Amino acid sequence: MVFRHFTTLPVIVGALLAIFGASRASAGEVDKFEARIEIFGFAGFHMLTNRTTIEESADRYAIAMDLDTRGLASVFVELTSHSEVHGGITRDAYRPEAYRANVRRNGADRHYGVDYDGDGTVTNASSTPSTARPVLVAAQQIHGTVDQLSAYFILERQLAQRRTCALVVRVFDGSGLYDLRFADVKRETLTADGYQNFAGPTQVCEVTREELVVNPNHDEDTYRQGKIWYAGLVAGDLMLPVRMEFDTAFGTVMGYLAELRGHGLHLRLTRE
Repeated sequence: MVFRHFTTLPVIVGALLAIFGASRASAGEVDKFEARIEIFGFAGFHMLTNRTTIEESADRYAIAMDLDTRGLASVFVELTSHSEVHGGITRDAYRPEAYRANVRRNGADRHYGVDYDGDGTVTNASSTPSTARPVLVAAQQIHGTVDQLSAYFILERQLAQRRTCALVVRVFDGSGLYDLRFADVKRETLTADGYQNFAGPTQVCEVTREELVVNPNHDEDTYRQGKIWYAGLVAGDLMLPVRMEFDTAFGTVMGYLAELRGHGLHLRLTRE
């Protein structure tokens, strides 16, 4: 059951619901999007709210994400999280420079920090409580990796440009080392339901998380597989995730794009 623990959610939301690729801005201009996603568990149990801001210029990008528990979920776990990354863009390659994440769960704080050099060198600057075991990785294992926010950003830019999800990205974000494998599933036309007003054509992508170095702290378990529905909500070369579903050790969680601001638009997509 999803209610048993909410340990899977910080990684799910941070990794999968925070990334909204923006259309490439011209030199000196910055594209900015703000999005809100609502997360539900078994029987429509409202669990989390995620708010993400994406900024992209011709040669830079920055992503910031905040999440916290909602409604009855707060009775089971008190969770707040802030993560952010900034990096550079060269020839359609996205290279993170610094990733930071601060997570507070039931009064315990964890801080993750990773620095990425231009030559592929990655430095782990994370700190965890004394009761937690560190994630042990060798320098050669994490060479050339990216953070989880950048991984999904890379996917969404590829999807917008080439209309395919087929991609493998190696990720190290201080909490684990893993491959994210994306694959095309199908094109599907969604209809409005009890959660979301959105209706229209989408591209469905499958994501599989393949652990390379397992996090020894059991309270940071996460998803292994899921699906994301992408749609063209605004004009231009832009695809956004409107719906997502992830299988976890404690049940299935669903996420819905609820609100989007950017390019002069303000869209509300959920029934509130």
